[in-house]
Amino acid sequence: MYQKILVPLDGSKTAECALPQVRNLAKAGLAGEIILLNVVEIPPEWVIEGFDFIALKNAHFNEALDYLAGIEGGLVKEGFKVRSLVLEGRIAETIVDYAKDNRIDLIAMTTQGYTGLKQVMFGSVALRVLHDAHTPILLVRPEPVKK
Repeated sequence: MYQKILVPLDGSKTAECALPQVRNLAKAGLAGEIILLNVVEIPPEWVIEGFDFIALKNAHFNEALDYLAGIEGGLVKEGFKVRSLVLEGRIAETIVDYAKDNRIDLIAMTTQGYTGLKQVMFGSVALRVLHDAHTPILLVRPEPVKK
């Protein structure tokens, strides 16, 4: 059993594709607690003279909290133990550090499945987490969007 499953979410439908797998684990009694995590990464260009950095940062945090609250509410209605948090930092590094510091048993996240030049250009949070984490990781490839 996984006492704590960490689900990093970025506000996209793609990231949410990990949730059905987590639901299945929880329904089977294999998940004690689901932790929803959103990481706000502050670009260096936000910190310029005369710019209200704090207001923009707070707006992003509030938006992330509202987003997670909606997902958390749905999971709680299904009877799962869930909590949400928003952290600031570099996304992959923050996920890995949180998992390590909080004894996470499983990280469940989606991957875009980029390869080659696209992966080099866009990078991959999932790949960095997979490389750096010492926690088991469930990578879910999102379902293709039907047209």
